[in-house]
Parts: sequence; C-alpha cells; structure tokens
Amino acid sequence: MDAGAFAWAITATALVLFMTPGLAFFYGGLVKAKSVVSMMMMSFGALGLVAVLWILYGANMSAVEGVWSFAGNPFSDFGLAGIAGDSEALIGTAFGATFAIITTALISGAIADRAKFGAWMIFAGIWATVVYFPVAAWVWGGGWILNLGTSMGFSAEVIDYAGGTAVHINAGAAALALALVLGKRIGFQKGIHKPHNVPLVMLGAAILWFGWFGFNAGAEYGGDFSSAGLIVLNTIGATAAAVIGWIVVEKLKDGKATSVGAASGAISGLVAITPACANLTPGWALLLGVVTGAVCALAVELKWKLGLDDSLDVVGIHLVGGLIGTIYLGFFATETGLFVGGGVEQLILQVIAALAVLIYSFVVAGVIGFVIQKTIGFRIKNEDEVAGVDTVVHGEEGYALVD
Repeated sequence: MDAGAFAWAITATALVLFMTPGLAFFYGGLVKAKSVVSMMMMSFGALGLVAVLWILYGANMSAVEGVWSFAGNPFSDFGLAGIAGDSEALIGTAFGATFAIITTALISGAIADRAKFGAWMIFAGIWATVVYFPVAAWVWGGGWILNLGTSMGFSAEVIDYAGGTAVHINAGAAALALALVLGKRIGFQKGIHKPHNVPLVMLGAAILWFGWFGFNAGAEYGGDFSSAGLIVLNTIGATAAAVIGWIVVEKLKDGKATSVGAASGAISGLVAITPACANLTPGWALLLGVVTGAVCALAVELKWKLGLDDSLDVVGIHLVGGLIGTIYLGFFATETGLFVGGGVEQLILQVIAALAVLIYSFVVAGVIGFVIQKTIGFRIKNEDEVAGVDTVVHGEEGYALVD
C-alpha cells in the first residue's frame, strides 16, 4: 500500500469512528432531557466494548475459510498478535472495528428512555459476537452471501458495498426485536415524546453525514480508487434527495417541514445509499434518495398504529432504508439491475441476502433480549423511568446548573 492509500485508510477509519459520537449526539437530542446522558452512554459503551471484542476475537470471526462456514475461528489469532507487524492488516482491522461499533450502537435508539445500561452492555457484547461478527463474514469475509450468486449458478453476485445488510438491516432487525421485548415507554402515544434539543439532533446528523464519506468510500484504500468519485457523489446526491423526499411528505402530511425531519431524511438517504454507492449512476442514486426519504417518512408513523415503541425510529429508518437500498440494486444496479440491462438474478440475490440477515438478526436479538429481561432485567423500573434514567442509572444530569 502506498503512502497516499495508507493515509486515506487512517482518515477513513477516523471518520467512521467519529460517526459513533455523532450518533450519540443525534440520539441524545431526540430523547427527553433527563435521558440524554443514558442515551449517549449507550453509544460510548458500545464503542468501548465492541472495539475490545473486535481486537480480541471479532476480527478473526469476520473472515471464513469455507463459503458455508458460520464464522471464523475466534481463537485463530486471539488478540491479533500474529499481525502485530503487518501495518496493512492492522489498518484494515481497525477500519473493520469501526463498522462493528457503529452497527451495535445503532440498535440502542429503539430502547431509549427505559433500558438498564448494564443490561445493554451485556446485550451489545453477545449480539456483536453471535450476530454482527458472523454476518460480516457472510457479507464481506468470504462467506455464503458474498458467494451466493456463484453457489446458485448465476452470473451476478450480491452487492453490498458498505453495509446495507451487514449494518443497517442487521441493526434495524435487532432494534425491532428489542423494542418488542422491552415494551412501550410510560405514556407512549404520538406527540408526548418530543426531542428535547433539536440543535443537538442537527449536529449529530451533520457529523454522521461527514463521517459517512469514510464509511462508504473508505474501502477504496485497498483498491485503485476507480469508484471513489462515484461513491462520494452518490453519498451526497442520494442523501440530499432523501432530505427533500422526507420534508415534502412531512409538509403534505402534517403541514410543516421540520428540522428533525430534514435530519432524519438525511440519515435515511445515507442508509439507502450505503449498499449501493458504487453500483448506481448518479441519476439512479437521486431517485433512490427521494424514494427512501419519502417512504421512511411514512414508515416511522406506523409505530403509532402498530403500538411498537421504536423510540428513535431505528426500524423505520435503518431497517426500512436498508431494505430499500439493498433491494433497489436488483432493479437499478449498473449493468446487472433488472431495468438497466440485466436480468432477474440480481434482484433474487438482493432479496435473499436482505431477508436472511433480517430474520437471523431479529430472532437471535429477540432471544438474547428476552433472556436478559427474564434474568437480570433489561428494563428499568417504572418509577425510575419517571424520575429520569440519567440520575438513577448514571448519577448525572445532562443540563445540571452548577453555582
């Protein structure tokens, strides 16, 4: 790897790592003032724990030798002593760690205002181990999803450049399971739980968009950078179009276009373009963005009708947006999409990959969450939720006035 490529690898790793604090700001602004510390700590807790697990054994698990292997051997190079002198391998491992961190942290938004921090940390560690690390191996580490087309005798392969399945569908499905396990917040109804700090939400969204250039274009450090320009432009275009799609729907539906809606639209666009950033022409990326922003704006409203307390719309944005972006490739992926010169093979592959990750993550996350809830308890007491999870769990206040 030349010096320029190595410098970009370091930069991209830093950008993606910065996304987790950005997520903490985004989520923190969306919750009640007396939950902001708890919400941000769930992101930082995931950052600390998952990074350690990735270095100890997660990186080993994320690459498989056999296509149909569940995961790599976690003890094949425990603590990565075997690559301690290989700078290229180490920076690739560091880059992979940032993906594991942000994916796990995303889940926490579904259980805002009512989760025990210790229980969350136990869940995060187990879920990363038995879900994220193996799924990363399936999608990027030589596993069955990466080679699904060949296994089925197709000329195409599954496309997931930066994590529509491994990151967003994976996290969104787990979020859905946990929201069901923990149940509704006290007083759950439309309009009662409003963001306490809108500027914090906007700051978090801006940091996430900034970091997403490392997220989407980061992997180019290992190649010839031939797709870098397209990836960067699509990351701008799809996201911008999704902002428009969301706020137009919001205006038509509620009479007002909100800043929180614009921020949420941006995130939905970033989610959708993640798997597709290197395989769409810019015009199709714009269409993907506006469609995703509009659909996600409608999808987040379903929780009120379904009685599902997905606190910060992880399901409506990450699961729905991830599904749209992943399956959209079946229709519009350059040369292989159904409507741009290809056949039905790409669509079949995208649907299988999306559904497989969704079902696996949902079931396993539900089992983990259920066991935690029935043993040590995952949800805080009702009286503690009313008093405020920040002071009860962390002994801190987000906005304490000090003389």
